[in-house]
Amino acid sequence: MQCYTQLTPPTAVTHSLSLPFLSSSANNLIVAKTSLLQIFSVKSIITNANSTLDKLAIPESNRTRSGDGNGPQTPPLPSDHSIQRAERLLTTKLVLVAQYDLSGTITSIARVKILRSRSGGEALLVALRDAKLSLIEWDPERYSIATISIHLYEQENIQRSPWEPDLGQSVSYLSVDPRSRCAALKFSARHVAILPFHQAGDDLIIDDYDPEVDGERIGSGVSSLKLELETKPPDKTPYAASFVLSLLALDPSLSHPLHLAFLYEYREPTFGIISSQLEISAALQHERRDTLSYAVFTLDLEQRASTTLLSVNGLPNDLFAVFPLPLPVGGALLVGTNELIHVDQAGKTNGVGVNNFAKHSTAFAMLDQADLGLRLESCVIEQLGPDNQELLIVLNNGDLAVLNFKTDGRSVSGLFLRRISPQFGGNAVLATVSCASVIGRGRMFVGSEKTDSVILGWSRKSDKLKRQRSRVTSDQDPSDEPPEMDDDDFDDFDDDDDDLYSVVKSDEPVIGEGSLSLSVGTSDDYIFRVHDSMQNCGPMRDVALRKASHEKLHGVQEAGAKSPKFEILVSSGCGSAGGLTAFDREICPELVEKFNISDAHGVWTVYAREISEGASVKVANGDSATANEHDKYAIVSRVTETGEERSTAFKFTSTGLEEIKDTDFDPDAGATVEIGSLNSETRIVQVLPGELRTYDGGFGLAQIFPMTDDATGAEPKVIFADFSDPYVLLTRDDSSVMVLRADESGDLDEVEQGEAVREEKWVSGSLYEDSNDVLRLETGDDSEDEAGNVLMFLLSGGGGLQIFRLPNLKKAVYIADGLSFLPPFLSTEFTVRRSTARENLKEIILAELGDVTHKSPYLILRSTNDDLTIYQPYQSPLEGSSDTVLRFLKLSSSLPRPAAEPLYEDEQHNRVQPLRAIQDLDTYSTVFMPGNKPSFIIKSASSPPQFINLRTGPVRSLSRLNTSKCEKGFVYIGDNGSTQAAKLPSASGYSTGWVTRRIFLGEEVQALDYHQEKDCYVIGIVHTADFRLSEDDFHNDSVIEDTNFLPQIDQGSIKLLDGKTWSIIDIHDLDPGEVVMCIKTVTLETSEHTHAREELVAVGTVVIRGEDLPSIGRIYVFSIIDVVPEPGRPETGRKLKLFTKEEVKGAVTGLSEIGSQGFLLVAQGPKCLVRGLKEDGTILPVAFMDMQLYITVAKELRGTGLLMTGDAFKGIWLAGYYVRKPASHLQSIGCSFGG
Repeated sequence: MQCYTQLTPPTAVTHSLSLPFLSSSANNLIVAKTSLLQIFSVKSIITNANSTLDKLAIPESNRTRSGDGNGPQTPPLPSDHSIQRAERLLTTKLVLVAQYDLSGTITSIARVKILRSRSGGEALLVALRDAKLSLIEWDPERYSIATISIHLYEQENIQRSPWEPDLGQSVSYLSVDPRSRCAALKFSARHVAILPFHQAGDDLIIDDYDPEVDGERIGSGVSSLKLELETKPPDKTPYAASFVLSLLALDPSLSHPLHLAFLYEYREPTFGIISSQLEISAALQHERRDTLSYAVFTLDLEQRASTTLLSVNGLPNDLFAVFPLPLPVGGALLVGTNELIHVDQAGKTNGVGVNNFAKHSTAFAMLDQADLGLRLESCVIEQLGPDNQELLIVLNNGDLAVLNFKTDGRSVSGLFLRRISPQFGGNAVLATVSCASVIGRGRMFVGSEKTDSVILGWSRKSDKLKRQRSRVTSDQDPSDEPPEMDDDDFDDFDDDDDDLYSVVKSDEPVIGEGSLSLSVGTSDDYIFRVHDSMQNCGPMRDVALRKASHEKLHGVQEAGAKSPKFEILVSSGCGSAGGLTAFDREICPELVEKFNISDAHGVWTVYAREISEGASVKVANGDSATANEHDKYAIVSRVTETGEERSTAFKFTSTGLEEIKDTDFDPDAGATVEIGSLNSETRIVQVLPGELRTYDGGFGLAQIFPMTDDATGAEPKVIFADFSDPYVLLTRDDSSVMVLRADESGDLDEVEQGEAVREEKWVSGSLYEDSNDVLRLETGDDSEDEAGNVLMFLLSGGGGLQIFRLPNLKKAVYIADGLSFLPPFLSTEFTVRRSTARENLKEIILAELGDVTHKSPYLILRSTNDDLTIYQPYQSPLEGSSDTVLRFLKLSSSLPRPAAEPLYEDEQHNRVQPLRAIQDLDTYSTVFMPGNKPSFIIKSASSPPQFINLRTGPVRSLSRLNTSKCEKGFVYIGDNGSTQAAKLPSASGYSTGWVTRRIFLGEEVQALDYHQEKDCYVIGIVHTADFRLSEDDFHNDSVIEDTNFLPQIDQGSIKLLDGKTWSIIDIHDLDPGEVVMCIKTVTLETSEHTHAREELVAVGTVVIRGEDLPSIGRIYVFSIIDVVPEPGRPETGRKLKLFTKEEVKGAVTGLSEIGSQGFLLVAQGPKCLVRGLKEDGTILPVAFMDMQLYITVAKELRGTGLLMTGDAFKGIWLAGYYVRKPASHLQSIGCSFGG
């Protein structure tokens, strides 16, 4: 049973893989985030060079120069003039295809090429904890993943040694043969599960054929792959029976295996493994030196046996990984913490030491590059493309290095390693990475659990110089039209402009035509830059809550807010990527302007072109009003004091809104239903309940189109309207629809309807311009020239969906009658089951969701309870045909909403406000739902659609607004009828379903808490520092090491962070080796006589002194006082003042208030003590208890004495504190919740 809920999806990337998954020609990236599996496609777009600054998602206010002392420091970026020199770049972005929550923790993923898959692409092998394997492929018919098989290896007979760890605690990883002949799952301590796969030409799928008995084989001239696909039974699995091998059965010397991986260029599946006959121990380094061995084994899958091909002994003890290398290098690269060793297929070795410890820790002969001073722990290595033999190494601090192989013919004669300088992108990654995958030419995805994952792009200056010479000698006429660019041309274009960080100094010699080649070994030959980033909110070490008052909501008034709003601040990132991430459940808009308009219930903004008389109104496609053109007019519908509804037209000026007079716009015409523009923004259309009015760009009346039915004389009222140039869709109160079309002069005329439209009862409708033919619907009875690209989606009274291609209203091109049943897959073949419940739908809209990188259409349904359901259209292939059919995949639904209360007291004005599609709202294409719980549907290219509420109270109406004061913002009408202009919060993200904002500090945050009275945060910072043994009483006999390559330890400090400007306002440095463990804001009793209480800050630390000495901790108690602020920085009017300090035995791992007497609970590992402040400043214990766990967190239910303590391994325990004269007591009253 789980007694918790997941607030955000996982964001830390643990594994990644590039493969053709959706089809045989696709380029997909698979990303694993613990239990979340995501599938991405790769897209290239043109971006400006200055967008590179946004790679860290740092707000402008926090982008300060390094060392200025006025706030968070930004890591060193390339020089400004080098960024401004290149203007437009071809940038690679990630687009999310699908994501899935798996029931388990992913430990490894690998690609497998099977003979037959549903999509034609490769399959995905996923390894989960507890020795589980899943073989997955893509099912294009359902637009989802499909599980081919599941393999379990947790049999009891495998666990033979009682002292071996459980399967869930042992290290397991997956390795697949490069030719996909088998996969090996290393699990337990010394076991390997082998899963063979059928491949063309393998003995596994070839039957017992004898040419002397059976004669010549039929189809002998056909390729082996085609023959296998034709002869292989369709129901046969792509894999054979798996089996488990003990490594000791392969070779008795494999008693302590470290890592194994399959190698390239072998006729049979062959793997290399690093192992030792003795347990590796750093304490026994002098006795057990160079005990590792590297062996290569070839597998016989039929006989389930192996053969040893080679063995290399006497290897350094710090090797931890095998990295297989394809040709032309071949062999394997053995990775250690201090060295890199290459072993070829003949067993020849070449190594290079990368620091001073390499020559002291091993006697293995290798090249010395100790001057590099690299630390290879937790490094990630990936090849720089399939046609490049160099390797990119991402170190544990994020720095980049390139490994080059010196070859003599086909033999490797040496290794050479070089760093990438920060000037050329060597610091593009800020912390330790977990995986890397090449996703294209000059592109690599780098995933991390400790910082944002990024797409790295690189180019070589030598290639750029060669292309520049060839372009100088070309004789192309500048007036000629540029040729169309294929993929190779795009790569060349990208490589040219990827030289973003190179700086040509004036005093450097100019390279002539005769000397264009550069040295391959130069460290500045490669230039790296960040193309795209994926937000990572982890690792989250601590969390603090802040109650957001009305004054802190950027000026937004919350009418009728019934519950306090909280902001969650968590520590995120490691090392130089450290900082804070603020989480807010609702969007708190930034108020830009408040207009002097009251009692309004509808607002629309419009841009209109004014053309001279006789000029053509035709505008090329895409030349209509863009996001950079500001809105000119606003039409507001409001209720007068007498209860009459009027519509008023305003014009945007430099001072605000100015009412338009002396035009043909009639305010007394009634309430406006909708406002839109047609005929390339030259006609403004006002939809009234009883008629339509069209105006020119200056509000001169052009046409009045009444709603009177000439045949029956009925006058139906318009309740909804939708625009898509040149059409207007009207939904009326008699459940009928009308479609109007504007001609070249801008006049409206009704489109002829067929019986299918005229006789049906319609609930709602929507228009969508499918200019790129994404839906691929047929043209109907019209020819391709006559058929337009505007589609009409209608929701019938029976809950069915019908799609028409305008102007043809006689026959629907798509009919799905089961829409109201909300099936997981909607198609024309959907059949209703008897027990399926029907949803009461009241609105339908097809709109694009996304950002500037990628946007695509989604079908959004709204029920009578204001629940929203999203469907994604996709093309499903027809069986036995190359054609496809349109289907809809159900993505998600919003949470149930409470019963909506009417916005108005009278029913006359309580009309339903429709969903509104908004384009280019702060670069997002969104859909907004007004009402008592207003919300946006926001989607970025790399995340699914998210439902996020708007923190403004009820909203009557909202429209996009783009003016000089409020660019790419919106204007809305609140519950009280006031009209305000606002923008989405700056530097915010929405990919997690929360409004997130990253506060970059450049240092790792260990602990934090919020001080409510002073409106500031107290944070515990940690950074690394060189460590030397001090000459104290404990290390008198220590020998001072003569080396510059010193070990690193943590060094802590306490900082005060302003809650508004997010700048550091005070710092309290700790002693060397002292690290903050916990911070808590507590209200303590500061006087035994007056019993006065004060809100103080308690800090618990530990002093790192080495494993040979007992640990000590310290308790700090600070008060935050008011001081004179610095000039120009009013936020610095607060400062930390040390109230008291106490040194204790053991690390202080937890702090909390306890009871109602103003005491402080201090957790010192396995012991809890209740302490109280005395008059002399000491903190004396009044009660204690020895716990059965090592406490890492302690929380009290305020004022009750009930305390919950947590242990990382044993779970959560419940304890109680009470006072019974003459002593206080602390005792355990509960047991563990889990472990």
